[in-house]
Amino acid sequence: MNKETDSRREFLKKTAIAAVAFTIVPRFVLGGQGYLAPSDHLTKAVIGVGGMGRNHFKYAGTKTVAICDVDKRQLALATQQLGKGVKQFADYRDLIQLPEVDIVHIATPPHWHGIMAADAAKAGKDIWCEKPMTRTIGEGKRVKEAVQQYDRIFRLNTWFRFEGTFYGMNVPVKKIKKLVDSKMLGWPLTVTIGRHTGFNWKFYWVGKDNLAVEPIPQELDYNMWLGPAPYKPYSDHRTKQTFRGYWDYDGGGLGDMGQHYLDPVQYFLGKDNESPISIEVDAPQQHSDAVGVWRKIVYTYADGCKVILDGEGKIDNVPYIDGPDGKLFKGFKSDIPNMEQKLASFPEPEAQVTDFVEAVKNRQKFALNEDNGHRSCTLVNMGKIALRLGRSLKYDSVKEQFIDDEAANRLIDQPMRSPWII
Repeated sequence: MNKETDSRREFLKKTAIAAVAFTIVPRFVLGGQGYLAPSDHLTKAVIGVGGMGRNHFKYAGTKTVAICDVDKRQLALATQQLGKGVKQFADYRDLIQLPEVDIVHIATPPHWHGIMAADAAKAGKDIWCEKPMTRTIGEGKRVKEAVQQYDRIFRLNTWFRFEGTFYGMNVPVKKIKKLVDSKMLGWPLTVTIGRHTGFNWKFYWVGKDNLAVEPIPQELDYNMWLGPAPYKPYSDHRTKQTFRGYWDYDGGGLGDMGQHYLDPVQYFLGKDNESPISIEVDAPQQHSDAVGVWRKIVYTYADGCKVILDGEGKIDNVPYIDGPDGKLFKGFKSDIPNMEQKLASFPEPEAQVTDFVEAVKNRQKFALNEDNGHRSCTLVNMGKIALRLGRSLKYDSVKEQFIDDEAANRLIDQPMRSPWII
């Protein structure tokens, strides 16, 4: 065997290795947005591996390769579920720098959503974020800006606008939108969301105003769990599922269920590019730290459409959608004669991109994205601000700020604990 043959074989060997390496490097590491073979799986990292995070390890067309949590117990449980090959992190900032990760799934408490989503976008990752999208209106603006600045694909994880049966309506939202678009109900419309139409505001997610100070578990990095939130002495009730009961981290049942219930309403009313111009609240005085209950919240849009949230469950015998020419009741029942037959002649709503993996591969905007997700989350955060202040508010839908109310506007962009910024 001569030197020329050795050299040629060495060259072919190196070329083959390079070719194999090229096929397994994620597309985004290469800076491209082109073809990705259907057989290729996108790689995913999950931040926050409690019950919600662990439930989303498996998604068709993806493989979870990295996880992050500030609680060592949760990391151990997640690793046991995924196997030892998964990479583990205690700080999400290290995880989002992994070159092999395509998608970052954020399943933390909401006070982390904004910072993590914006940082992931800057790191070149596409984002799947649990609801609510952000804890404040200002954070929603920043996420929207970051996703678009860095050309990322964003998905908010509430799915009712495009898939599944919508609570007490017993039909997909697409069918409700078709009815609204047909104008058979007339205009403007009033939507009432409460127990009578199959919705539960989950008021068991309320906080406690007399929390005892408890020792911080050794497994938990409590300082990192708090992150941008104000420092408060540790209590178990703050950091388990019940974190939703504290304004610093979420907004009770409104924060938990608001986007599930309200995002489809924004969609079928055609309000994806606007917000209500006023909000009225009927509620007991709220505690400064612990979220309480409320009786009723009413949103009004510029064209007169209204959305009424029935917290007490006392509103009864009213339709889900009330229009000047017709009404829609629970179970997709209407007072319009032969409504279903008439509806068949109207066009279907515009198609949506509902497969997140395909949206990422083809660089297409997902059905529920940073734009419309921010707008529906704004309803949730408007409600929280009005509840905390205990008064009705006027809102400029274009400037995205409250009118002649400094206290309300201060709650749009709330201070973050140093060194955290978005």
